[in-house]
Amino acid sequence: MLPYIDLPFAYAGSATGASIDELKLIFSFLLSYPLAGLLKRIPDAKPYQKNLFIILVSLFYLVGLFDLWAGIRTIFISSAGAYIIAKYVDGSFMPWAGFVFLMGHMSISHIYRQSANAPDKVDITGAQMVLVMKLTGFCWNVYDGRLKQEDLADFQKERALLQLPGLLDFAGFVLFFPSMFAGPSFDFVDYQRWITTTMFDLPQGVDPKHAPRTRKQRKIPRSGTPAAFKALAGLLWVFLFLKFSAWYNTEFVLSSTYMNYSLLRRIWILAMLGFATRMKYYGVWYLTEGACILSGLGYKGIDARTGRARWNRLENVDPWGIETAQNTRAYLESWNKNTNNWLRNYMYLRVTPKCRRPGFRATLATFVTSAFWHGFYPGYYLSFLLAALLQTVAKNFRRYVRPFFLTPDGQRPTKYKMYYDAVSYFTTQMAFCFTTAPFVLLTLSASLLVWSRVYFYAVIGTAASMAFFASPAKTWLIRQQNARQKDVKWMQQQRQQQQASSPEPKLEHPIMGGGLPSDPGKELDDAVREIKEEVEVRKKRGLSVSMPRGADMKVAMEKKLGRKL
Repeated sequence: MLPYIDLPFAYAGSATGASIDELKLIFSFLLSYPLAGLLKRIPDAKPYQKNLFIILVSLFYLVGLFDLWAGIRTIFISSAGAYIIAKYVDGSFMPWAGFVFLMGHMSISHIYRQSANAPDKVDITGAQMVLVMKLTGFCWNVYDGRLKQEDLADFQKERALLQLPGLLDFAGFVLFFPSMFAGPSFDFVDYQRWITTTMFDLPQGVDPKHAPRTRKQRKIPRSGTPAAFKALAGLLWVFLFLKFSAWYNTEFVLSSTYMNYSLLRRIWILAMLGFATRMKYYGVWYLTEGACILSGLGYKGIDARTGRARWNRLENVDPWGIETAQNTRAYLESWNKNTNNWLRNYMYLRVTPKCRRPGFRATLATFVTSAFWHGFYPGYYLSFLLAALLQTVAKNFRRYVRPFFLTPDGQRPTKYKMYYDAVSYFTTQMAFCFTTAPFVLLTLSASLLVWSRVYFYAVIGTAASMAFFASPAKTWLIRQQNARQKDVKWMQQQRQQQQASSPEPKLEHPIMGGGLPSDPGKELDDAVREIKEEVEVRKKRGLSVSMPRGADMKVAMEKKLGRKL
């Protein structure tokens, strides 16, 4: 480590309350912006110079800034081991051998960090977690490159490596400094296309006049504006985190003072603890993504609608999507996107036999992998287990309850859909603030203590929901849905018969003398609406009535229309 480098961070730490290592980490993220600008200015025709620049900057971060000499050894062992396995191990066993080796090596770092119990210190564990995603994907990409093209899915064809890269390119991929400590992760094919600048080739059919603007002879488009936006937004999130974490933190919810508030207030405080924690990740991921954008690696082609360059290739989080999520799927898909992609492409789909849909085995393997990748704190496993159950419950509600707030054909919302959405939003947000609390508290005793202080409301709600859908109520809901759909099909058939029996052109007014309406479909709809209104009036009077179906519906409509159908 460079001498006296800690002095300015110690001073800043005394003013902000942050640790020295946390401030140095933020500094490394910010320093990556001018360094990424220099990286982009290295001539496109000299990729080896870009690789050397990346390696030197990363070594400065590891040794000069954080004194992580042991971290260099850790990165070398993982990288060299993955490269050797990919090169010398053949057959379908190869990517799994790489996976076991990399995850096992990382588990050593997790155990060491957990035993040290120093969350404010920066060690190599975070960088190794990012590296595991990159290298396990690398092994799978090499394996896919050895298979026949017709045996590959589209995403496999896109990322398959037909030959091993050179050691210099591989080292640059491993040590890419803008995302080394906190991500985002990416596959080697992305790095290869970036360093050879083929990523920036215009698609066929695109007018060169519409190409993104570049400087001088570089192919990498200008990216200063989107990178600056990410940097400013990231700094804002970090500032908000420092403010909110002073009010809402783990010490507060574990203290006796927390119990002086009402239950609703305690739940609100728990929700704000989760929000404050998320702001830290929002800030970190925005800052690292912005540096990747400035280097050019965040480029994702041209938007066909606007004609402008897109810079969301490495987008890792969508704060708006999370904070406004109305269901578990929207919530989880907006969080840690690149990790989700890694789990889906290199675990969920890989354990699924060819030509079969992913099932319980794929879901269980993905859950275990995600938990193991995060470490061994019991809080992680509590959060992941409850989150998996929440997903199951949410799927049941979406499949068996939500259709009643849509038209029978499922195409349009009813007037009550807004109430369903409001309840879904509130339930999703409250469930996840409870579920993610152990992820912040980490230990089993602290997690169970805080859960007990809000009476395990999400556990009870999840258990009650699972029991509900395991009861005859689920069958009843299915019958009600089928009945609604049968009514729609019957009405459509009647409408088609009316149209077939009235081939004359439709007129604006009824046909004089014939007694038939010009729009029989509208007449049927009006009759159904009147029947529904009568049923609602009778219900308000306290009568036990229900909407007629099938033959009963036909009789009721014939009475309304005054003729046989």
